[in-house]
Amino acid sequence: MPNKESRLVYSTETGRIKQQSEPSPSLQSDGIIRIRRETKGRKGKGVTTISGFDLEADKLKALAKQLKKSCSTGGTVKDGVIEIQGDHRETLKQQLEKMGHPVKLAGG
Repeated sequence: MPNKESRLVYSTETGRIKQQSEPSPSLQSDGIIRIRRETKGRKGKGVTTISGFDLEADKLKALAKQLKKSCSTGGTVKDGVIEIQGDHRETLKQQLEKMGHPVKLAGG
């Protein structure tokens, strides 16, 4: 009786069997931009993360560039989340509200 959790990994006829990849779910957003400060996994260094955008990758990168410039610091875009180096929550909140986005400060 075969185990439901087991799967074929290699076949002598075809070689390595690749697992069917499921389509990645689109990022769902409730329309609210959340700004939080995080230090986890960064050796104590703080970053400000901004999530909740329903934008394409190139528009998100352009927005990140504009926000980094307003804070005079570096940052990146990872998995639909903008990361800005340092604690710039208030500055970013003001900038995003000027652009017309609903913003909430998340976390403590």
